[in-house]
Amino acid sequence: MPDQPNQPGRLDTMDRTDVVVVGAGVGGLMAARALVDEGMDVLVLEARDRVGGRLLSIPVGPTPATAGIDLGATWFWANEPRVQALISELGLAVHPQHIEGDALYQDRQGVHRLAGNPMEGPAGRLTGGMQELAKAMAHRIPLGTLRLEHPVSHIRQVGSELEVETPRLRGGIGGTGAIGRIRASAVVLAVPPALAIQSIAFEPVLPPATRRIASTTPVWMGAMTKVVACFEQAFWRERGLAGAVMSHVGPMREIHDMSGPGGVPAALFGFVPNSSISPDEARAQLAALFGPAMPEPSRIVVMDWRTEAHTSPPDVERLQDYDTYGHPIYLEPALGGRLHWASTETSREAPGHIEGALAAGARAAARILDRR
Repeated sequence: MPDQPNQPGRLDTMDRTDVVVVGAGVGGLMAARALVDEGMDVLVLEARDRVGGRLLSIPVGPTPATAGIDLGATWFWANEPRVQALISELGLAVHPQHIEGDALYQDRQGVHRLAGNPMEGPAGRLTGGMQELAKAMAHRIPLGTLRLEHPVSHIRQVGSELEVETPRLRGGIGGTGAIGRIRASAVVLAVPPALAIQSIAFEPVLPPATRRIASTTPVWMGAMTKVVACFEQAFWRERGLAGAVMSHVGPMREIHDMSGPGGVPAALFGFVPNSSISPDEARAQLAALFGPAMPEPSRIVVMDWRTEAHTSPPDVERLQDYDTYGHPIYLEPALGGRLHWASTETSREAPGHIEGALAAGARAAARILDRR
């Protein structure tokens, strides 16, 4: 599936639409499709040159469509009906997370083998990578709805409308670095609340309680580095291991199997909280875990989400109050009832998961439709 579905268009000096959605992750795309299905005109503005947000996949299989490794969200679960229904509707290939075998535990005394795998439960994976979900969703909304490389800098209330301002990126789509403005009856913020507070100027300013909660809400995955190590074969399975590791030494604190169906392509991935890691450090920890007979990785990819300006605000590590997830303040639209929240952090259903983003997007769309 192409990297840039729904080829974006140019903004005129002043566009008008029913709803502007800020962010083309699955939360924003869910809101957009729900609104479009009810006959509303929608513009989705995405700062990046791709859709998916924290869904980011790199193809590693024999062809780009066969298998991918996820540098962001990876799993979906049996108790998540929205994501399962959407995957089924879109006809995307799935396979189960490999969890069979023993786990490893690493502490200062060494590496210990645990009988069975107490770390993991059954989960599902998209064979082409989880970003395929966002790409497929983007292909289902009308051509021209999605505008890539259009970050939002200002949202201001103008009478009974909201005006959204976006600087077109110089050299990107739009091409000149000029300012685009869009008037809409409603705006959906499908980006992490803390990022919105840091990167968007609101006129009038949001209420103090809203600013306080939004600015302290952690960004899911925002302070995490994800490491993927690819191998010629899933050697750990041959040793009766699940590929699951819990480490109190680090730098990777958790490691899991990220192989495709039948172990092809073969890969492990690990989480590094609140820090980064070099490929050499990752290789050294894997060698300490799996022993000197471990094959040399064919590829190691490091994704530090703290450096992603369109995901994480500065000092994202300081955001630790997870009790703000799904806070009641996110259920109430701001700016005269026209500004709606729709990131996974704002959901009361499965916050932090893809399911939570879909639920938040659907909730925002329903509120807008109720008011229409």
